[in-house]
Amino acid sequence: MHPVRQLEPIGLMAGTGARRVLQVLMRTGQEARFIGGCVRDAVLGVTAADVDIATPLPPDEVMRRLKQDGIRTVPTGLKHGTVTAVIDGVGYEVTTLRRDVETFGRHARVEFTDDWVEDARRRDFTFNALSLSAEGDLYDPFDGLADLEAGRVRFVGDPVERIREDVLRILRYFRFHARFGRGGADPAALAACAALASLLPGLSGERVRAEVLRLLPQDRAVEVWRLMLEQGIVAHLLPPAVRVERLAALDRLEWMLGPADPMARLAALLPGTTDAACATGERLKLSNAERERLLALCVPPRAVTPDLDLRGRRQALQTLGPDLFRDLLLLAAADQGTPASELLQPLAEAAAWIVIPFPLKGQDLLDRGLPPGPAIGTLLAEIEAWWIERDYRPGRDLCLAELERRLTAAKAG
Repeated sequence: MHPVRQLEPIGLMAGTGARRVLQVLMRTGQEARFIGGCVRDAVLGVTAADVDIATPLPPDEVMRRLKQDGIRTVPTGLKHGTVTAVIDGVGYEVTTLRRDVETFGRHARVEFTDDWVEDARRRDFTFNALSLSAEGDLYDPFDGLADLEAGRVRFVGDPVERIREDVLRILRYFRFHARFGRGGADPAALAACAALASLLPGLSGERVRAEVLRLLPQDRAVEVWRLMLEQGIVAHLLPPAVRVERLAALDRLEWMLGPADPMARLAALLPGTTDAACATGERLKLSNAERERLLALCVPPRAVTPDLDLRGRRQALQTLGPDLFRDLLLLAAADQGTPASELLQPLAEAAAWIVIPFPLKGQDLLDRGLPPGPAIGTLLAEIEAWWIERDYRPGRDLCLAELERRLTAAKAG
């Protein structure tokens, strides 16, 4: 296989870590290349989140060389030829070239090889099969460059076979289509995804969560989620997540006002019920904090609407915090068709909001002779309600004065 063009690997080797790993692997003439998504992103001029490297060297030799050079190694997947080199806290995944001997679902029995094309056949999409040498030679065994330039997401080889190897590739297909696609979906890929959608419930919640929350922030998320609904993907993936027109309305607001949290985009797709939020949280194996946030977005603990007056907005900000307030406001505006211009003021207030701490604590009551017990909590709550009623404006001195007034009144009574 010959290189198709030159591409300076400057971005991929911007840090000394990647360069050092390559130098170690190539020290005695062996080849090593950048591989996969980091090369794809380099072609697009995008900074890659992760830098992956491939080599014909077997994993034990990879580890020996790295350790000999003083590089910390983590055997992240020795059985499948993967070692992680850690330099200055950054991990570089190094994988030995391999070919599948037998596949069974997500897992496979592999043999190591020195054939770059054979290794590339294991990749999911054509533009993820790109590789790049340290000298800038770009290798493209399956016309991934043409697909990338055309905005086309195409599986390597038979889409059905690729998906049966790992069902998560259905979701990866739609995520990449949302990110890179232009125009319609590849017919063969779309047909394979629809035909095998019934396998999606077998995926772990953690893997589904990662893909869904990476898909939803994409610019074409609305269009792609609608396509997923039409092809029966959502019915097998997240059955409650069907409110795509609500997501579209939220998306239009975000073009003017900035993006919402991905969890808010997920909430936009769901019915506003506790059952839907809890079922989705369980399916995606969300963390406790994420589950609480999703539930609050679906079933708000306090109503936030575009027509709230200043006092109502301040009370909502104090109770909910600025992030939840902002997302609930955008969701309500999406429901009501509120123009973005009407949200500028409340969003500016949210951006500048700092939660105001209640000036008194239980110790203040104990210091004034009240015995420990439920009465302290009751009186403290009454004074806090008085403070809220006055729009959080009374400071500590005024709150203490109100406490003294109430204590005096209680004694006189």
